[in-house]
Amino acid sequence: MPAELASFNPWLIALALNSVLAAIAWFSPKKLLTPAGLLHAWFLGVLIWGTLGWQGYVVVMFYFLVGSAVTRIGMAQKEAEGIAEKRSGARGPENVWGSALVGALCALGAFVIPLLNPDNSARLFIPLLILGYVASFSTKLSDTSASEVGKAYGKRTFLITTLQAVPRGTEGAVSLEGTLAGILASAAIALVGWGVGLISLLGVALCIIAAFIATNLESVIGATLQSKYDWLTNEVVNILNTLIGAVAAISLAWLISP
Repeated sequence: MPAELASFNPWLIALALNSVLAAIAWFSPKKLLTPAGLLHAWFLGVLIWGTLGWQGYVVVMFYFLVGSAVTRIGMAQKEAEGIAEKRSGARGPENVWGSALVGALCALGAFVIPLLNPDNSARLFIPLLILGYVASFSTKLSDTSASEVGKAYGKRTFLITTLQAVPRGTEGAVSLEGTLAGILASAAIALVGWGVGLISLLGVALCIIAAFIATNLESVIGATLQSKYDWLTNEVVNILNTLIGAVAAISLAWLISP
């Protein structure tokens, strides 16, 4: 097989696979994405497979499927209380990129570095970017799980900045049930990243720590700043959340590296 054709194979596979999955999702009676969200998710899927291969794709698919399932936990109760996600949890473009923009940039960076640095001088950054990729989705799944489980099953919810008891669904509220769910979710997706060979077991631990830090800082942002600035939408906060998680994991790895 010519080298030029071989180099395009991952992208051809990505186009074919995501087109098939998009067609299935389009005709599925249970909508996990809006029509526009489906188009953006298709593009994201192509990008991730093309840059990180099936390993990176498994991680983002795990996030999407588990995150969508978690969003539907206690949906009837959350809708009755007015604290459910809009569109019954169906993701639009803003949700896709709010969750995946940082991860997509990490994946793109890991792919582009070898092309721009054929002398291998910058390749030491690739494992860090891949760790940031997994950490970003570990952080987002932690945040989603903590929020949705807390809304559905949180017996006592507290504002993270004052520890004052507040109703479930309040911005910046945390609960024991949600916090534990968030830790388990971050561990689960980090272990998926380890299982497909993207990160080490140390990387799993760093992802869990980074996700815990970022999820709690996201709650602080929600409690203190989000209501003050119109531009600080849930999607912008999600981008900040995943950015904090990725940066925290990369920084920890950099600090403990020999």
